[in-house]
Amino acid sequence: MNKVPAPDAIAQSTAAAAAAESNVPPPGWAPPASFDAAPKPPVIDRILPFIGPVVLFVIWDLVVRAGLIKAILLPSPEDTLVALVTGLAGGPLLQDFLITCGRTLEAFVIAAVVGMPLGILLGSNQRAYRSVEFLIDFFRSTPSSALIPLFLLIFGTSDINKVAIAAFGAVLIIIFNSAYGVMNARKQRVMAAKVMGASRWRIFKDVLLWESLQASFVGLRSAVSMALVIVIVAEMFIGSESGLGHTIIDAQQVLNVKTMYAAILSAGLLGYVLNILFLVLERRVVHWSGK
Repeated sequence: MNKVPAPDAIAQSTAAAAAAESNVPPPGWAPPASFDAAPKPPVIDRILPFIGPVVLFVIWDLVVRAGLIKAILLPSPEDTLVALVTGLAGGPLLQDFLITCGRTLEAFVIAAVVGMPLGILLGSNQRAYRSVEFLIDFFRSTPSSALIPLFLLIFGTSDINKVAIAAFGAVLIIIFNSAYGVMNARKQRVMAAKVMGASRWRIFKDVLLWESLQASFVGLRSAVSMALVIVIVAEMFIGSESGLGHTIIDAQQVLNVKTMYAAILSAGLLGYVLNILFLVLERRVVHWSGK
């Protein structure tokens, strides 16, 4: 004698069949373990970025303890880190750090506001870019420090000089990368837009502009690093009374090596933080990269 299914069993089978047809999981369904979020990386993978700095400081400490370099020329890493933390916690080093950071960001903003639109416009017209390509490559290949005397004649020893020469070096990198980002846009997307009847302005605005962003962000990251380098060099040699460059050269002249190394480390820390910030911003803005 055939058994009649229970009402609950009939309801569950009906819900499962309906869910299968509508691609909706049936009631009570739970995803398998493989559908869960990706597992966290092993602990060793998370500590890998710290291995290099630790090894560097260990070697540094061993060199100082072994007396291979005189302490007057190379202080211990502990003393240097104490000077760094003390200086950035409210000492004179903090003020110089903020001044250098401000000059760097000011030069970078000027370079970005000028360089990105100009690079995109030049890249959208290859004849226009070819007409100025030599000038861009020439000055981009010329060390900006070699132009310090020229900027001294134009701007004197004021802060404008340091910002101007840093902006000049950064803007060339941004123009170059933005222009090539437009010129190297994916041809398939441009052709697809043309087939759909898009106008040249629409192609420029909706395809070329967005395609250039990835290369433009590479240029921006390189430009902010270049601006920081030029600002510090200018602070060293253009009659500056503040900034990390001034602190480094001033401490070196009086053999205040702890402060000198602390200023060098703070300059490297500033460059590293700026690079990380731009990487995070790039991942948020150019989220379609590689797709």
